[in-house]
Amino acid sequence: MANRVIPVASKLLKNVRPLNSASSTTISAISQPIGYAEKAPHPTATTIDADPSLSSFDDADKLFASVSTSRLLRAALNLHMVAVEPMVDVGMWVMRSKLMQTPLIKDVILGMIRSTIYDHFCAGEDAVAAGKSVLELNEAGLRGMLVYALEYAGDNEACDKNLQGFLDTAESTKSLPPSSVSFVIVKITAICPTNLLRRVSDLLRWQQQDPSFNLPWKRDTFPIFSESSPLYHTLEKPEPLTPEEERDLELVHQRLLKLSQKCAEANVPLSVDAEYTSIQPAIDYLTYSSAIIYNKDDNAIVYGTIQAYLKDAKERLLLATKAADKMGVSMGFKVVRGAYMSSEGKLASSLGYKSPIHDCIEDTHACYNDCASFMLERIANGSDAVVLATHNVESGRLAMAKAHEIGVGKVHQKLEFAQLYGMAESLSFGLKNSGFQVSKYMPFGPIQLVLPYLLRRAEENRGLLSASSQDRRLTREELMRRLKAAII
Repeated sequence: MANRVIPVASKLLKNVRPLNSASSTTISAISQPIGYAEKAPHPTATTIDADPSLSSFDDADKLFASVSTSRLLRAALNLHMVAVEPMVDVGMWVMRSKLMQTPLIKDVILGMIRSTIYDHFCAGEDAVAAGKSVLELNEAGLRGMLVYALEYAGDNEACDKNLQGFLDTAESTKSLPPSSVSFVIVKITAICPTNLLRRVSDLLRWQQQDPSFNLPWKRDTFPIFSESSPLYHTLEKPEPLTPEEERDLELVHQRLLKLSQKCAEANVPLSVDAEYTSIQPAIDYLTYSSAIIYNKDDNAIVYGTIQAYLKDAKERLLLATKAADKMGVSMGFKVVRGAYMSSEGKLASSLGYKSPIHDCIEDTHACYNDCASFMLERIANGSDAVVLATHNVESGRLAMAKAHEIGVGKVHQKLEFAQLYGMAESLSFGLKNSGFQVSKYMPFGPIQLVLPYLLRRAEENRGLLSASSQDRRLTREELMRRLKAAII
């Protein structure tokens, strides 16, 4: 049954471009995490619906069967609130205003944030609270991706302090049920000063333009750029790293290797988030150099992230996986659409260049689905592992159909779908009910430290928030159904 391609699935697959491993223009990627034999499969993932066309994302009763009425009501209220753009604008203005400098007013504002969007989109203020949220998810058949939500550090002291938080996060997974945590997430900007990331990215970009340009500190890595990658961030030849900068870069390598080792010991993969294109080359360089060391014996410990809204995403994915094959490295990727659209466009425009992001949403969807298909094929052939992070129902259906075409059993343990905590619940539960592994991206940390994350989610994802109409509709339907049942 798993190998049967049902008519609707075949129709869906017509929208996915054919694969050609020899072409750099036809890549695809999908997602999943763990490849550890010690990890027992989640009990909800033992039975796969043989017909993805029958998987319903619209049956509110079945989708939210494991969600309490109080939690469902709170979710409905928060989703409706963040869908009102003027309210989001006011909230962002308040959080950035001088009102936050007045102690009493600040406490009131933080209290309101904590009881609304913080509780809805964040898993708690520390690892213990996040662990409790993971247990709640696990009871509902979902897994957690733990995100210690720090994003920026200005010096080595701050980086070391942040690293300890990530190490503690990895350590905390040992006390949770096996397989309940699918990933520990890290942002390199939390363990490396942003200025150093810019310097390293500039040097890597210049070497891409001039291969004779020597970088004596450069470690083994995979290709970071393709022929279409944007290089406009670096218009002049940069100065070499100073001895102090080289020492700081070595410290960053050691931090990431230490965290990778801790995750290997905890038997949970480490996923490195993508960030702005201005610093992404350095992030990819650090990620790949760590993956080369730790991704051995068909176990991907370190995962990189591909942002499919970038025009060069498919080519870079193909180049990286080919290089990994040659080196005998099993690579893991998280595939996302991207979260920095407005800022990327503004920067490119200010420099007189076209945006690095696809010109239309249809091209982004096509790129994402191509990457998904490509990675599923690699998984089926015994290579790599991948996380398909998406809120797009059509991409979810296409991925399910592709998995069934290939044979779900060949990809299941290395395929994971993922959505943000507090969002796309109908998609998460629909995929889970169809037997796939599904994780929620769960940021946690003290509310004041998590504010940058919340602000960025509000600013960069306002379209996503306002477009969550399906979840709002389904939560309303289920609440009304339960109310009627209680009355009758």
